[in-house]
Amino acid sequence: MRFLNTPSTDLTYSDVFLVPSRSEVASRLDVDLSSSDGTGTTIPLVVANMTAVTGKRMMETVARRGGLAVLPQDIPLPVVRDVTSWVKQRDLLFETPLTLTPQDTVIDALHLMSKRPHNAVLIIAGPEGDDGDAGTFVGLVRAADCVDVDRFSSLRSVLHSNVVTLDAAPFDHATPFDHAGPFDNTAVADKQAGALRDAFELLDAAGSDFAPVLREGKVIGALTRTGALRSTIYRPAVDNTGALRVAAAVGINGDVQAKASALLEAGVDTLVVDTAHGHQRKMIEAVQAVRRVAGDARIVAGNVVSADGVRDLVAAGADIIKVGVGPGAMCTTRMQTAVGRPQFSAVHECAAAAAELGASVWADGGVRYPRDVALALAAGASQVMIGSWFAGTYESPGDLNTDSEGRRYKESFGMASARAVQHRTQRDGAFDRARKGLFEEGISSSRMYLDPARPGVEDLLDLITSGLRSSMTYAGARNLAEFHRNAIVGVQSAAGYDEGRPLRTSW
Repeated sequence: MRFLNTPSTDLTYSDVFLVPSRSEVASRLDVDLSSSDGTGTTIPLVVANMTAVTGKRMMETVARRGGLAVLPQDIPLPVVRDVTSWVKQRDLLFETPLTLTPQDTVIDALHLMSKRPHNAVLIIAGPEGDDGDAGTFVGLVRAADCVDVDRFSSLRSVLHSNVVTLDAAPFDHATPFDHAGPFDNTAVADKQAGALRDAFELLDAAGSDFAPVLREGKVIGALTRTGALRSTIYRPAVDNTGALRVAAAVGINGDVQAKASALLEAGVDTLVVDTAHGHQRKMIEAVQAVRRVAGDARIVAGNVVSADGVRDLVAAGADIIKVGVGPGAMCTTRMQTAVGRPQFSAVHECAAAAAELGASVWADGGVRYPRDVALALAAGASQVMIGSWFAGTYESPGDLNTDSEGRRYKESFGMASARAVQHRTQRDGAFDRARKGLFEEGISSSRMYLDPARPGVEDLLDLITSGLRSSMTYAGARNLAEFHRNAIVGVQSAAGYDEGRPLRTSW
C-alpha cells in the first residue's frame, strides 16, 4: 500500500479513500478472498467474541460461508463443548432447519420462526411413530399459516404436506472443497454447482423460496433459493477433517493454560487471547502459557494499536494480533480514558510490523460500511472483525423484539460494560461484583435494528464481500496480498467523504 498524499496525522476509515489502478481483472468473481493467516477462512471476516453477537447459529452460518466466529470467553466450558460439537456436525451445504412435531403447538412454531430469515418450521414425525419413523418429513408451517389461528392448536391442523422437497442424492460426493484456489477451479465444485443450479431451477419453477432436503424421506437439512446461489460463490471454512471451523476466546486471568487446553480438547481450531489492553505483562504471560499447549492451532492476541505491542505479542508466541482500542460501536473507552488510536493508522502500522515478523493482524472494530472493510484489508489486515454490525441479524443470540413503530431489533452491549461485567462475575460474591460494576467502559444496552432489506447475517456478508470484490478489481488485485500491495490510498477532507455518500432524496 502507498499513500497518494502524505498524511500529517493519524487516520480513521472515513479520512481515506482508494484510488483506482490499471486492472486486468475482468470480473468480481475472479478474485480470491481467502486469508493467508492460517485460520482457513475463505472470506476475510471474523465475528467478534461478544455475547450479544456470537452463538452457535452465527458460528454455523458464517463458517459455512467461509468466515469465522469467536465464542466469548465468559461462556462456561461445558457450553463451549456442546456448541463446538454441534457446529462441527453441521452440513457444509444445507442449513440446519427448525423442526417440530405435529403434536407441538402454533405458539411453539411462532417462538422459533424468528430465528431464521425464511420464517418456516419443518414438521417431522416424533418418536411416537404416529406419523412414520422418527425424523420422517411430515409437512411445513410458515408464519402466514399461523395468522388468526388459536396459538395452542396443534401444528397438525395448519401444516402443509404438499410442498416442494429436494433429494439429497444429487449433492452426494459434491461437498468436499478445494481450499487452494477459487471456488470454480475444481471438478468437484463444478459438480456441486450443477446440483445447485438444478435445485434453484426447481424452486424457481415451483415459485418457492425454501425446501427441505430429504434422504429416504427423512430431513437432513434445508436449502433456500438464495442459498443455492450463495453456495456457488462462497466456500466454507473447514478443518482438516472437513468440519466447519470454530474459534473461542480465553481471558488473561485464572489458569489460562488449562482453559486453552480444554478448548483445544473440545475441538476449537483458533484460540483468541483477549483483553481490552493487550500490551501488558499479564497478556504476554497468558500468550506464553497458551503457546505451550496450542500445538498447530493459531493463536490470536490483543488488542493493541502500536508496532511495539505487535512485536511483544509475537515474541510471546502469538500468530495473529488483534488491532483496535476504542473504535467499536459499543465502546466508550476513548471518551472515558482518551486511550486509543484512529483505526486505519493503527492497522497500517501494526500490519507492517507483523509482516516483518511473519505474523498477521486482524482489524477489530470501527467498520460501518463495506468500504471500511476494504480499507482495513488494503492497510494490511488479514481479516476484519465485526461485532455490532452483525448483532442486528436473525442469527445473533438475542431475542427479536419489536418497538412501538413495528421495527424489529435485538439488544447489544459492550463486553466491558456493566452488563457484561455482571455476567462475567456472577460467581463472585456480592461485594466483589458490586465493586467491579463501578468500572464500566461500554454501553450496557443498545438497540441494533434489523435492516428490512438485509435481516440475516448472510445478507450482510453478500453486501460486504461484493463491495470488497469490486474494490479489488479497481486495484487490479486477484487476491488479498495483491490488494494490499497494489492499493493506493488518499487522504480526504470531511467534505470529500460526504461527497461520496449517496442521496436518498434529491437535493
